[in-house]
Amino acid sequence: MKDIIKLIRPQQWLKNVFVFMPLFFGGELLNPAKSVGALVAFLAFCLAASSIYCLNDLVDVKADRRHPVKCHRPIASGAVKEWVARVLQYLLLVVSLALPLCSDWLLPFVEQACPHNGCCLPGSGKAVASVIGGYWLMNVAYCRWLKRYAIIDVCIVATGFVLRILVGGVATSIMVSKWLVLMTFLLTLFMSFAKRRDDVIRMEKTGEAPRQNTSRYNREFINQAITITAAVTLVCYIMYTVSPEVAAHFHTDYLYLTTVFVLVGLLRYIQLTVVDNRSGDPTKLILRDRFTQCIALAWGMSFLLIIYLL
Repeated sequence: MKDIIKLIRPQQWLKNVFVFMPLFFGGELLNPAKSVGALVAFLAFCLAASSIYCLNDLVDVKADRRHPVKCHRPIASGAVKEWVARVLQYLLLVVSLALPLCSDWLLPFVEQACPHNGCCLPGSGKAVASVIGGYWLMNVAYCRWLKRYAIIDVCIVATGFVLRILVGGVATSIMVSKWLVLMTFLLTLFMSFAKRRDDVIRMEKTGEAPRQNTSRYNREFINQAITITAAVTLVCYIMYTVSPEVAAHFHTDYLYLTTVFVLVGLLRYIQLTVVDNRSGDPTKLILRDRFTQCIALAWGMSFLLIIYLL
C-alpha cells in the first residue's frame, strides 16, 4: 500500500488548489453551496492527476531505471507491477469522472440547507467531468508524444493549470475572468521553465539528457525564459489589480497593494532556482521553503482583508 500511495503522488495534489481560485477571486469563499461544488471538483481532479502519474511512470519506466533519482519510483524499482499500475490508472480515471456526476444528486440537499446562497447550475457535474476528461486526454498525448518537444511541453503543463481553474469555474458557476486565465498560464509557465532548468543542470553534469527534449534547452535560454515570464506575470498582475472592472467588482481600489507580495514571491522563486538550484520539484520547494510560504500566506491574507473587509 505504501508503494501504491507513492505511485499516485498525493503530495502533488497541492497543485490542484488552483481549482479553488475562481471561488477565491470571485469573492464567494463564504458561499457553502459553491464551496461544496469546488471541493468535489478538487477531489475529482486529484484522482485524474494521479491517474496520469500512473500513466507517466508506465511510459517512462525504461528511462526512469537509468535515472539516479527516478529509478526509485515504484514501477521502475519493481515495487509495483506494471499491470497493477494500469488497473489503478483506469480505476482512478473512472472514479474521477463519476464523482462530479454523482455530486449532482447532492446539490438539491445543499440548496435546501442554504436556500439564500445559491448553488451550482444543473448539469455542472457533467461540465466538470467533461473538462477533467479533456485534461486527461491532453495529458495522455503529453506523456506519449508532446513532452518530446521543447517549449510545447511547458505550454501543455501550463494549460493543465488553466484547466484546473476552468473546472473550478464550472463547478461553482463562477465566470472565470481573462485575468485569472492569463495569470495562471504565465505563472505556471514561469515555474515550468524553472523546473526545466534543473534538467539542464543535470545534463551539464552527467552529459545525459534527463528528458528527450532537454537537449533543446540550455542554461542561457532557460534563464532568459524565466526572466521574461516572471516579468510578464508581474505586469499582468498589476494590470489586473488596477483594472476598473476589477475595482468595480470588489468595490475597492486597494488591490494594487498586494503586488509587493507577488514581486517578492517571484524574486524568491528565482533566487531558489538560479542561486540555489532547487527548482527540480516545485511542490517540494513550496512545502519546504518557509520564506515562500510566508509570502504566499501574507498575499492571501492581504487579498482576503481587502476584498472581504474593506
